[in-house]
This record gives sequence, structure tokens and C-alpha cells, in this order.
Amino acid sequence: MTKPVLKNASYILVHTPDMIIHNGTTYQMEKLGNPDSEFLKNVGNFIRNYEEVVNYAPNQVYIGNKKPEELNDIATPWFENPVQGTREGRFGEIMPQDEFIGMLKIADSFDLVKLTADFSKAVVEKLKAHELFSDAELEKFKDSEEIDSIKTFVNEHHAEGLYNMGELVGCVKRAHEVDNSLTAHIMFENLVVKASGVLAVKHLMKNSSVKADEVEYVIECSEEACGDMNQRGGGNFAKSIAEACSFTNATGSDTRGFCAGPTHALINAAALVKSGVYKHVVVVGGGATAKLGMNAKDHIKKNIPVLEDVLGGFAVLVSEDDGISPVFNTDLVGRHTVGTGSSPQAVITSLITMPLDKGGLKITDISKYSVEMQNPDITKPAGAGDVPEANYKMIAALGVKRGDLEKSSLPTFGKEHGMPGFAPTQGHIPSGVPFIGFAIDEMKENKLDKVMIVGKGSLFLGRMTNQFDGVSFVMEKNDGKGEDKAPQVDEQQIKSMIADAMRKLAENLGQ
Repeated sequence: MTKPVLKNASYILVHTPDMIIHNGTTYQMEKLGNPDSEFLKNVGNFIRNYEEVVNYAPNQVYIGNKKPEELNDIATPWFENPVQGTREGRFGEIMPQDEFIGMLKIADSFDLVKLTADFSKAVVEKLKAHELFSDAELEKFKDSEEIDSIKTFVNEHHAEGLYNMGELVGCVKRAHEVDNSLTAHIMFENLVVKASGVLAVKHLMKNSSVKADEVEYVIECSEEACGDMNQRGGGNFAKSIAEACSFTNATGSDTRGFCAGPTHALINAAALVKSGVYKHVVVVGGGATAKLGMNAKDHIKKNIPVLEDVLGGFAVLVSEDDGISPVFNTDLVGRHTVGTGSSPQAVITSLITMPLDKGGLKITDISKYSVEMQNPDITKPAGAGDVPEANYKMIAALGVKRGDLEKSSLPTFGKEHGMPGFAPTQGHIPSGVPFIGFAIDEMKENKLDKVMIVGKGSLFLGRMTNQFDGVSFVMEKNDGKGEDKAPQVDEQQIKSMIADAMRKLAENLGQ
């Protein structure tokens, strides 16, 4: 039986200023409920430009150009202290909005995305210079529409407008005249998930020694659902992304669990690889337009820019043991069960200490904990506090109670075994997975020994249960010994054991 390993990871951001206004839930709900509000009048003045987004330190961390601990050396709030950033990163990139609108066209399999000729021409020129896009993909831009036709689709046929720099440049048509699961708004959201997932996978494979035709399974773990009126969440984002990325030998499925979804998906992927069902599994999560500008009201009240201005995506490749990549230890998996309870201590015990106890480990034996890596620049003005810091305090307090660390270590635990939050507010994206790329690199460099990835989810949001949810796992530095091998037993010894057992059975039956 092989050990599953985490071979590599990718992380992408997409700057989407116009989508905050035209597609973000906060803006749209305000428009319906209070169309004359000051928020609607002023929000445009608080939206950052692309350069500001690129030079925002947490974004540079997310794509791998800076390490999380470097944020400790930058004065907060980070949006007031820009760094010198670049579009390209160790793990991915920060794509501008116009190119991503072009990606929606590339991701479209049913001729639902319509773009104007001028916009198409400009985007094709930009995407030609991008190393990840082929001539075949750019062929999809041959057909374009006149602006008057786009306006007719939007104004008379319920299409979702696509805007860039405040200008209407295209639309997404509805996929059915009466099916509420195939409206233009839902098709837009789903195409965004697919396109951002494809971008993350393209970066993943660019940095991988595994070839596209070697990937056998894809698990998509965002928070959207695709289907029609007979099966709203039938799926399958995963296979659509596999097709778009030329994974000709792959199939796949979608896994959902709110913010904990990615960690659930990674555990599933590791189990599939360890069992030998598949050798290479890709886990991918695309971005969510609904969460753009989610806390914008609170930010603007405090004269803060709208910081939730990017879509986030990630992808991780889980494979058979290569003797180098960090091992996914399937014996050290934590889970919040139905009977766990919802108190902070019960949650931390189920996700942190229970799996550690299985391995005879102390809390301090984990080099780094990656918890809910929410960016405090975003959460503190919205009244949610510093989420990672709160998690580390709870873990440390439980460690003191268990005798794993001294009380005097409480103030420094978060810095030594944690990190500042740096992930965009994209629901599933912040919960645990943003640190995997760094952990892979640093374990290969012998800088880290064990890392725990913790995913938490608020299942009650779906109104099916009041239950909280969470799962965790431990990744470990590879010892280079290769596969787990069962003890070798001599064939003659097996025959002798069988013969002896049969003889004893015959003697017992004869009595």
C-alpha cells in the first residue's frame, strides 16, 4: 500500500472590480432593498485598481512571493503599507479582470458568453502573450457581437452583463427560458468557478512533473453547485475542468462542505491514492463572485477600501509516494462528529488533539498549524476580530491544559506554530489550504517536520442542520523510504499454516 503525498499546489487571484458591483451579493441585495443608499452611491470610490491589488502584501503571500511570517514585519493595516509586488508568483498569478472575462469565453461550452468585437480583439492579444493559453483556446474568440446585440440580450432576454472599467463588454446568456437553475446569473457564477478552477489547475500542472494524461481523478470543492431544475447540484465542475485542462484519462466529481470542503476533498483524494484506486488526483476549488465585497459596508463606514475585490482559486496534486514530497498521514485525521458538540474546546479537541493522540504527539510536535487563514485587514473592521489569532490562542490554551506547553509560552505560540492570516474572503479558500504550497516547499528544504491543515465549515448556513463541521489532517516530511510494504511471508510457511489449521479442524470435528 502506497503513501499518498502532496506533490505541489497552486494559488491564483483574479482582480474583479466591476464584479463587486454587478455580481457581489452585498451590493445586489442593497440595490434591491435600499436603492438610494449612500453605500451604493459611494462604493465606486473605494474600489482599488489593479496595481494596488498586486502591491497588497497578503496577495503577494497568497501567490507565493512572500512567506506568511513576513507579514509580521509589515505595519498594519496592510492596505496602508503597500509592497513592491508582481503579477506572477511562485504558486500562481494575480490575473486582471479583462483577461478573466476572456477566460469565461474559453470556459464556455454552450455558446452562452457573448463579447464585443473590440473587447475580444484586445483580450486575445493579451492572452496570446500568456504562456498558459493555446491557439486552440483562442479560436473561441472568432465569433463576436455588436454592442447593440449585447444590450438586447441584457435588457430584453435576462442575460447577465459583463463589465470592464464600467463599460458593458459582453454578457452571459441564460441557458434555459424557464429553468431557474440555469438562469444567466447562475450560469455566470458557475462559469466563474470553472474558469478560475481551470486557471489554478493550469498553474498546478505547469509546475508539476506529472503529465496531463497521467491525472486520473479530479475533485472540485468550491461552494457553488451546477445542475438543472431536476438536480440543482448534480454537478460536475470537476469533469468540466478536467476536460478544459486536457486530462484525457481523468474523471471526477464535486465535494461540498462549505468552508471545510477542500479539506474533506483532500482527505478523499489521499484515501483514493493510498488504496491504489488512482495514482494521481487533483483537488481544485474555483472562486465565488457572491462573496465579492461581502463586508464592503463595514469597510466603507470606516473609510477603508473594499478589500474583498479578488476571486481566489487553488489546486493541489495528491499522488503516490515519490520519496520526496510531504506525506499525507491518513492515520492522523481529525473530525468534528455529530456528537462532538459546538463549544470551542470540543471543536479544538476533535480537530487538533484527538488526531495528535492517535500518533502519540503533543501540540508542540506540530511545526505549523494552518487554520482559518482569514485576512485580519478584512475581518477586524467587520467586527469578526483576528480569526487565525483567536484559533491559535484556543490551541495554545488547550496545550497548557494538557501539559504540552508552559503557560509562559501562550503569548508566543501563535508566532511559533502559526502565521498571520493572508487569504481572500472566498468561503472555502481560507480554511487551512492556503499554507499547503509553503509547507510542501519547506518540508522539502527540511525546515518543517509536521504541519496540520484544519478546515472548518458552517453547515447551518444551508438550513438543513444546526451542526458545525470540521476536519483536519497532518502532512509530514517524507522519510524517503518509499511505499508501505506488508511483511513478507514465506510461501511454504503459508501452506504449512493452512495445513495445520485444516488438521486441527478435522480433529475437532471428529471429537
